[in-house]
Amino acid sequence: MCGCEKGFDMKYSSILAATVAAGALVGVAMPAQAHTVKRHAAKAASSESEEIRELKAEVQALKARLDAQEAAQSQAATTIQQAQTENSAAITEAKASAAQAQASAAAAQEAAQKSSKDEGDLSKALAWAKDTQVSGRMYFNASDISHKANGVKDGNADNGGGFAIKRFYLGVDHKFNDTFSANLTTDVSAISGVGMSLYIKKAYLQAKVSPALVIRAGSADMPWIPYAEGVYGYRHIEQTVSDRTKFGTSADWGVHVMGDLAGGLISYQVSAVDGGGYRNPQFSKTVDLEGRISAKYKGFEAAVGGYTGELGVDVQQPVGTPAPSLRNYNRFNALVAYKGKIDKMPFTIGGEYFYAEGKVFNSTKPQLESAPKDKSDGYSAFASLGFMPKWSVFGRYDSVKPAEVSDYGLKDDYFNLGLQWSPAKIVDLALVYKHEQARNGAFQTGSLQSGFIGCALAASETCIGKGTYDEIGIFGQFRF
Repeated sequence: MCGCEKGFDMKYSSILAATVAAGALVGVAMPAQAHTVKRHAAKAASSESEEIRELKAEVQALKARLDAQEAAQSQAATTIQQAQTENSAAITEAKASAAQAQASAAAAQEAAQKSSKDEGDLSKALAWAKDTQVSGRMYFNASDISHKANGVKDGNADNGGGFAIKRFYLGVDHKFNDTFSANLTTDVSAISGVGMSLYIKKAYLQAKVSPALVIRAGSADMPWIPYAEGVYGYRHIEQTVSDRTKFGTSADWGVHVMGDLAGGLISYQVSAVDGGGYRNPQFSKTVDLEGRISAKYKGFEAAVGGYTGELGVDVQQPVGTPAPSLRNYNRFNALVAYKGKIDKMPFTIGGEYFYAEGKVFNSTKPQLESAPKDKSDGYSAFASLGFMPKWSVFGRYDSVKPAEVSDYGLKDDYFNLGLQWSPAKIVDLALVYKHEQARNGAFQTGSLQSGFIGCALAASETCIGKGTYDEIGIFGQFRF
């Protein structure tokens, strides 16, 4: 055991010696090693500081980029938000614009529909207007009048001068189709003792089946007087002879059938009417008839016509009152004329004749069967010449015996002479002189402004002598 301790001490001494030696070596080597370490550490520290600076720079750069990116993102977010706000406003505005556009489109559609309806209504109105004609005609005069009975100026109210409108017609003619049409014509005229009065002269529905068959129902032109006026050509100066002396009327209420045959060479008309004239429509128990047939060839015209009936007087009487026994009023008419040219100057010459029986003197009523049948006749000769463009001369002479049985000596003579200027198609103006003379009686004629002509101031078949009527002035017509 002691040996062990000795060995241990030796070993421990060896180790201690080695340790001391090593410590010495270490002590000798440490300064150099520390210098090296320090140098290396400084170098490492310097490198580390530079790396740190670089890292810091990189961090700063990265941070700057992040900040820039963040700022860009923030700006982008702001921009996006603004864009969204603007987009929302734009959407709202777009929606409002769309709503407004939709409302405008609806309004435009409604306006278009209304415009289409208005255009349709306007088209219908224009179509109606296209098929409608409005016409007018006025006869007027500014003249001086002198009435005399047996050479002395009598008490007729129209002695003196003034302006007068003899007639004013206003007509509307509408065509429904190629077959049916209608006419309404009013007549404003001066009535002796009444003044200006308004009447319906024509009001009829027409069916034109063909040129050879035309039917009118209502008040329309009668067969004779309008035809004779057309041949004469100067109605604005004076009525034709049958009309002037009250042996016929120009229009009446009833059914009128007319037409042209052989290409217009022959024309005809037959009317079944009340008989009282257009101013006095009647529901009479009998129907009056008037007819005409005429021919036209190379300027020549000829016609015959007639009337028969009781002139609208045969009406229902009150209970217990016997109906009067009336004669038929009968009238015959004839006309011949020629329209041609003399050395390129247009002229017309012609004559008209009538014979009537069964009418009360100076009246529009038929005679009673118990009275002697009265007879009347008369004729008219007329001529005109267009000696210059727009200028013409004309003249006419009438002679009538209105009551050959009741007063054979009663006779009426009438003439007119005139010079006419037609400055436009719608206007005729004429300087005219008229003279009328009634012998052995007094009666009314259409040429008078008012009153009677003859040897008395009232209708008379018994006065002796004569009465005269003279008128001079400007006569004319305006038409459209």
